[in-house]
Amino acid sequence: MKTPCEIIVWNVVPIIRKEFAKSLIKYYDLTQRVVADKLGLTESAVSRYVSGKRGALEITDDEILEEIKESAKRIVKENGTAVIEETCRICRLLKSREFVDGINYAYG
Repeated sequence: MKTPCEIIVWNVVPIIRKEFAKSLIKYYDLTQRVVADKLGLTESAVSRYVSGKRGALEITDDEILEEIKESAKRIVKENGTAVIEETCRICRLLKSREFVDGINYAYG
C-alpha cells in the first residue's frame, strides 16, 4: 500500500500540472516553452501533459476546474512561488473533496 504522500507525488501533482499547462495555453495563449518556464518544467514535460501522456486521470469537478483557472491567472501574473502556492492550494482542495482517497482506492 502506498503512503498518501507517494500517491500525491505520483498521481495528484501530475494531474495538477497537466491542468495548469492546459489552462495557461487555453486561456492565456502561451506557448509550451513559456508554460514550461512558468511551471518550472521542461518543454517536453509540458508536451506530455498537454497530450495526455502524463497525468492521465481527469478532474471533472467544475468548481475545481474553475479554481485551476484562477491558479493559472495567478501564475501568469506572479513569478517565483506562485506555482508552488497554487499547486499546494489545488492539492488541498482535491484532498478536501476526497479526490486523493479515490486514487488511493484505485491505485493503492
